[in-house]
Amino acid sequence: MIHEYQVRVVPQVAVNEQSLRGFLADEYGFDVRTITAVRILRRSIDARQRTIFVNLKVRIYINEQPADDEYQHTDYPDVSGCPQVIVVGAGPGGLFAALRLIEHGLRPIVIERGKNVHDRKCDLSLITKTQQVDPESNYCFGEGGAGAYSDGKLYTRSKKRGSIEKILHVFCQHGASTNILADAHPHIGTDKLPRVIENMRNTIIRCGGEVHFQTKMTQLLLKESQVVGILTADGREWRGPVILATGHSARDVYRYLAGSGVEIEAKGIAVGVRLEHPSMLIDQIQYHNRQGRGKYLPAAEYSFVTQVEGRGIYSFCMCPGGFVIPAATDRQQIVVNGMSPSNRGGQWSNSGMVVETRSDDIEGDDPLRVLNFQEELERTCWQQGNMKQTAPAQRMADFVNKRLSYDLPRSSYAPGLISSPLHFWLPSSISHRLQEGFKAFGRQCHGFLTNEAVMIGVETRTSSPVRIVRQPETLMHVRLQGLFPCGEGAGYAGGIVSAGVDGERCADMCAAYLEGCGINK
Repeated sequence: MIHEYQVRVVPQVAVNEQSLRGFLADEYGFDVRTITAVRILRRSIDARQRTIFVNLKVRIYINEQPADDEYQHTDYPDVSGCPQVIVVGAGPGGLFAALRLIEHGLRPIVIERGKNVHDRKCDLSLITKTQQVDPESNYCFGEGGAGAYSDGKLYTRSKKRGSIEKILHVFCQHGASTNILADAHPHIGTDKLPRVIENMRNTIIRCGGEVHFQTKMTQLLLKESQVVGILTADGREWRGPVILATGHSARDVYRYLAGSGVEIEAKGIAVGVRLEHPSMLIDQIQYHNRQGRGKYLPAAEYSFVTQVEGRGIYSFCMCPGGFVIPAATDRQQIVVNGMSPSNRGGQWSNSGMVVETRSDDIEGDDPLRVLNFQEELERTCWQQGNMKQTAPAQRMADFVNKRLSYDLPRSSYAPGLISSPLHFWLPSSISHRLQEGFKAFGRQCHGFLTNEAVMIGVETRTSSPVRIVRQPETLMHVRLQGLFPCGEGAGYAGGIVSAGVDGERCADMCAAYLEGCGINK
């Protein structure tokens, strides 16, 4: 017999299955000896009051065993010798597109400019050691894309057509914890996501697909108004329709498309800083307890949003118990992002604090104007950081009160911080709104606005500054048949899950396109 219940319990009850079984037996009159298993279907924390509760949806098995798999398994057939599709980019959009193509009986050829997820890690460590960025292998470029080493959060507000649940189940099939199926804000963790990505690549190769690293697309191959393949920097041609999933930082691709007359348009982004507090302080504030989170609760999260002078100011990509990382893609830039390991056990918690920046906030009609604004701000930040990856920073209350910080607190940002008047050199449209936003957040959450927190500049890669225009019905480019702009880099997603959903949708439309062309699988 199977029962499902919604329950509200204190954290020490939710901490393990044994204590939860005892609670459920008492609450619903079961003999605890007959409960063979308890599966948690949904889990969230309610910290609005001083007494913290965990909300659970549970499935109880009475005198029977649950199925072995907690996730839905997807079958991937052998596609050796099948028609091929070129997938440019091995981030979540590209990887999920490739796996979905295999489901359709098509052979994906994945082209990735960066290194595989294991070798890429060595280049990331060199950023701290040498203060230099490899333009082809960094926190944004390489297998897994920008999400591989920047947290692995799987929460999305996306309402796009497509199955968010399917994306989570595919992750589980490739080694992610099944906890992501239950948690309100699922998270794999920077320490575990690379192995999951490797497993996804191995599935593609085992089924007859190909994955090529350190292979950079330089040109689309055209036959009249049809994309028939790509040319790479090593002179090789790869033939087939193209799913273009290059990620939000592929500025050379945007410039190539604009210079070639391919329809693109400027898109709004959000710009600001990384804000880092001691994790104990955030735990104390969010859990209303001087002792912090205690033994039974995870590192606390927060979410803020307000409006200042017609623009949104909000927290973005909150990383409890995490680290601030250098996420630039070229040598004369500073960009910061955040990440968390799976246990979220670090001394600090950080979040992007950003201001909505619309395309019409920047003068002109150049489709690359938001990109150019973004790039100029990153270059200014690099100059403020002594032309290294040492990031300019300012204490939070000092920034609000327009004071220079004469010293800085300890930080997780490994390349180091340098005190800098962010209130002075950030664009006034950004700095003024951040100051007012921080005041509002401080009123909402006592203790949040503090000089124990440090602002680290700059956070600019919140999303793509360009949208590659495509048809809503077919997801194909508005003019070029056989080109499917995909994911965050094309301007149609905002994070790992929504990029994965868009990758699957592009694969579906590509399969329909090939069928319409009379190409049999």
